Amino acid sequence: MKISQMLDRPGPIFSFEFFPPKTEEAADQLLRTVGELGAMHQPDYVSVTYGAGGSTRERTLGLVARIQKELRVATMAHLTCVGHTKDELRQIVARLAHSGIENVLALRGDPPQGTDSFVATEGGFGYASDLAAFLREEALVDVGGACYPEVHPESKTASDDLHWTAHKVRSGAQFLVTQLFFDNADYFRYVARARAAGIECPIVPGIMPITNVAQIERFTKMCGSTIPEGLKARLEAVREDPGAVMATGTEHAIVQCRELLEKGAPGVHFYTLNKSHATRAILAALR
Repeated sequence: MKISQMLDRPGPIFSFEFFPPKTEEAADQLLRTVGELGAMHQPDYVSVTYGAGGSTRERTLGLVARIQKELRVATMAHLTCVGHTKDELRQIVARLAHSGIENVLALRGDPPQGTDSFVATEGGFGYASDLAAFLREEALVDVGGACYPEVHPESKTASDDLHWTAHKVRSGAQFLVTQLFFDNADYFRYVARARAAGIECPIVPGIMPITNVAQIERFTKMCGSTIPEGLKARLEAVREDPGAVMATGTEHAIVQCRELLEKGAPGVHFYTLNKSHATRAILAALR
């Protein structure tokens, strides 16, 4: 099923994001994890990320095909502009279609490792909006896009960021998934500003359960998200106790998700980091 159809149904949708493992053994283990989550919590769809420069292309394409075929769970493949010409992207889209994939998240992608800035490949695309338009023209897939409640790290201002997000939607993105955030006020303010700017598509909040303090500090630094002072103090107090960190992060995520859904968010997209325990606990509490 296409994600736009899921979002048209009454009630929230839940989805999980995974990254492709480096080995076949790890891929098999991840498939078991996805299967366990699917059997217990029946996500509406799962998504699989795409490494910088297409570094995980084969594993991404193989994993989305296996999840959809073997587990019969709707799957969204991430796709980036990095390192690909238009012809290469056309071949990738054809492979996805052959595997029955009906949903793609169109991303510009991060610069390849060792480089400071993004440079479009000759014959390729420089922006996620270009890729979104290409996908809408080339394939019968639903196209999603990313958005940033706390502003994209490369944007000069929040208004500039919103302008380009609106352009991405006009170009073909049918729904948006947010970057991780920990203060729901950031999400609700962003949605209000997006609606005022004419963005009418669903905006799904992306939630990352905190399971490791150092890890979440790295992530927030890279993507421009912030950890509220109260949560930061609670995490710092238990920093060296993995069980207490997970309990604190899970509790915060449950409170976040409950408020988001009560106030009208169309669903929740969980950044699982390929770990299922925290996500299972959150979903059990929500349901």
